[in-house]
Amino acid sequence: MMVLFAVMLAATLVTMTALRGATALTRRAHGRRTLTMVILFLVAVAVKEGLRRLELYPKAVNALDATADLLVAMNVIAASGVVLFEAVLPRVGVRVASIVSDVTMGLAYLVALLVVIRHAGLDLSGIITTSAVVTGVLALSLQATLGNVIGGVALQADNSIEAGDWIELDNGDKGVVTRIGWRHTVVETNNWDTLIVPNATLLASTIKILGKRGGERVPHRMWVFFNVDFRYTPSDVVRVVDHALQSAPIEGVANEPKPNCVCMDLAGDGRDSMARYGARYWITDLRIDDPTNSRVRARIVAALRRAEIPLAVPTSHVSLEKDTESRRQRKRERELKRSREALTTLPFLAACSEEELDELAEHIDHVPFEAGEVVTSQGAVAHFLYIIVRGTAEVRVYQGTEYEAVNVVKGPTYVGEMGLMTGAPRGATVVAVTDLDCFRLDKQAFGHVLEAHPEMVEAISDLLSKRTAALKAARTELAGEQAPPEENRRIGAAIRRFFGLDGG
Repeated sequence: MMVLFAVMLAATLVTMTALRGATALTRRAHGRRTLTMVILFLVAVAVKEGLRRLELYPKAVNALDATADLLVAMNVIAASGVVLFEAVLPRVGVRVASIVSDVTMGLAYLVALLVVIRHAGLDLSGIITTSAVVTGVLALSLQATLGNVIGGVALQADNSIEAGDWIELDNGDKGVVTRIGWRHTVVETNNWDTLIVPNATLLASTIKILGKRGGERVPHRMWVFFNVDFRYTPSDVVRVVDHALQSAPIEGVANEPKPNCVCMDLAGDGRDSMARYGARYWITDLRIDDPTNSRVRARIVAALRRAEIPLAVPTSHVSLEKDTESRRQRKRERELKRSREALTTLPFLAACSEEELDELAEHIDHVPFEAGEVVTSQGAVAHFLYIIVRGTAEVRVYQGTEYEAVNVVKGPTYVGEMGLMTGAPRGATVVAVTDLDCFRLDKQAFGHVLEAHPEMVEAISDLLSKRTAALKAARTELAGEQAPPEENRRIGAAIRRFFGLDGG
């Protein structure tokens, strides 16, 4: 008996050692099973020894002796299965379906049972005959359950659906497969619900596996639809949206294939005078489909607003507010007031009169940016200055193989002044960290101010030289670098040439 106990203890230790690398759930399941067999073994041995010493129920003593042998054999088989399926095979890269391992272990337990019964001197023929009759009765009464069990075996045998796959059922429910069991498959949805789908149902249905092709996981294509009326050509709309989606990464959206916009339909119902567009992108994580969809929509809306392309209003829309001239004038005055307030954040415009600021306000554009969008790109040539009224942006410089952040700017401030003043390529990339409320001032509008105030060139040159020195200092990590006087003169000459102020 001490030998059997030693074998039982050794099998338990082997099981616990082999399960070190398994999941917590697997460790708990095997641990409970092993502990149960050890307790039953000790109880059987204790009762058997008690009956033997009291010389009572000799047949019960033999049965308990056989039970103890069976428990030892089962524990050894369980330990062997854990070593094989949880330790050895995973290390050599062999993945075995849980149903296959369960069937293998079940057969091993059955063989052990028959061996112990034979060793105990019982007649196997009668037991087998009785078992066959009972099995037939159970098979007839449990046809649906057996169908689900066979379905589970088939699903795991051919690996058509695996744990971790995102699937869409016939009723439109979507979720990730977390476990394929004997009777059912567990699917968890993004609504924090859990679906228990009978395996027979899965086999009888057409199941769409999302984000998987050729056995490999790939990004899943998603759509965002919007409408724009016929005043704007499809080529302009597609160009604006494509640039917005491709110019800067969007969290949750794959870089390849690139997101893009297509024109889907032209007044499909024959009534609405608008075109229907679809922005398609490939999502990398289906668990965050709604937040990713929201980020893509926000990027599209911001791009259309910058391009002054409004979303279409359905023809059935009825406006109950009379659009009078005075109402339009009030709206225009509010817009000019915001533009004027944005201009007051530019220190080099302090010399401008009220009338000149009003004239400039007439010619600047409101261009909002969503978080993550690129405001300006290093090396690009664009004669714009961006006035950031509200929000935070990051200044990044390309250093060999990647971009490095060198500064963070918060509104009210301005960026891109070198391109406006001298026409020079952008010295850095500016990326919106948060949503930006921005205005854009171009060369043509600012040229009239410089013609009226050529003395502003010196003040602007001083500001630009300091910003240039700060950017160079950030690149070389030489804090406190001062712009030399010749840098001021060089920038001043560049401004005069760019705006044609030869006599300035």
